[in-house]
Amino acid sequence: MKAAVLRGANRTLEVMEVPTPSPGPGEVLVRVVGCGMCHTDLHYLDHGVKTFKEPPIILGHEAAGTVEKLGDGSGDVAEGDRVLIPAVLSCGTCRYCRRGRENICDNLVMLGNNMDGAYAEFVVVPASQLIAVPASIPLERASIIADAVSTPYHAVKHRGRVQPGDIVAVVGCGGVGLNVVQCATLAGARVIAIDVNEQRLDIARTLGAVETVNPNEVERIDRHVRKLTDGGVDVAFEAIGNPKTMRVAFSLLRRGGRLCVIGYSADEVTLSAAKLMYFELEVVGSLGCGAGEYPEIIGLVEAGRLRLDIIVSGCIPLDDINDGFDRLRRGEGVRWVVTP
Repeated sequence: MKAAVLRGANRTLEVMEVPTPSPGPGEVLVRVVGCGMCHTDLHYLDHGVKTFKEPPIILGHEAAGTVEKLGDGSGDVAEGDRVLIPAVLSCGTCRYCRRGRENICDNLVMLGNNMDGAYAEFVVVPASQLIAVPASIPLERASIIADAVSTPYHAVKHRGRVQPGDIVAVVGCGGVGLNVVQCATLAGARVIAIDVNEQRLDIARTLGAVETVNPNEVERIDRHVRKLTDGGVDVAFEAIGNPKTMRVAFSLLRRGGRLCVIGYSADEVTLSAAKLMYFELEVVGSLGCGAGEYPEIIGLVEAGRLRLDIIVSGCIPLDDINDGFDRLRRGEGVRWVVTP
């Protein structure tokens, strides 16, 4: 099969022929129809962040496709089934899985990180992890549910705990941030979207943001937002992964507010302990989503309450994947999908 292989940081992916994997007991071989291109992969490519599996490794963790071949004991899964593969795979038996927190499983495995991913024609995954995708949702678009939609959904509902009437700020309106905007709007919040990219701010307004702010066009972003909101926001989401923007998001909170960090950074971040204590602020992290949340999300997409069309900017052949990452680096589009 053809796959895009990472051989080390600061190198382009090598599109090459590799052996097609075979499913073992309890596994299935999935023919990949689409795999979303995520900024997480740029951490491996450009920033020296190491994958758990040593290179060479096939990247790609936002995948949907059809079941091609079954291993022994693959349960109710059938060849030809249209499926979504969660970005993170859980064991189902540890203390966190038993409490419905599969996304922080003790034995968590991530496609394109702990194991070969889906920038390839085929990928092998546990049959028990697959999520059925209805025929009404194109698989190329469905692929981004695995991370770009599910991660914001979990963050808004379970970590940010957004309630109707809350005022929410979203710092960073890439693929994840824009879906925070639409998930928070769906939850009944008044959303303020913050980004330096005017095109992304336009999309944020389409997805429900009632205010948009370009930090380059205001003197002090914290003062500007406090003026807009009469004191600050109830919940702020950081969806970039930068200590500076984490501090910005923290500065937007009103008394009793909550900062939810979705963006990944390996760097330390310093926040005011005095404000944290005196204003009873909260800081929480958010990773992926639990297995039980995927059917909820797919139902909302099928009902038209969560949009994928405006998030997926287009499809890119596997042979052109490095051009696709150049688009990500330039900030073009929102979410590009590789179609092996």
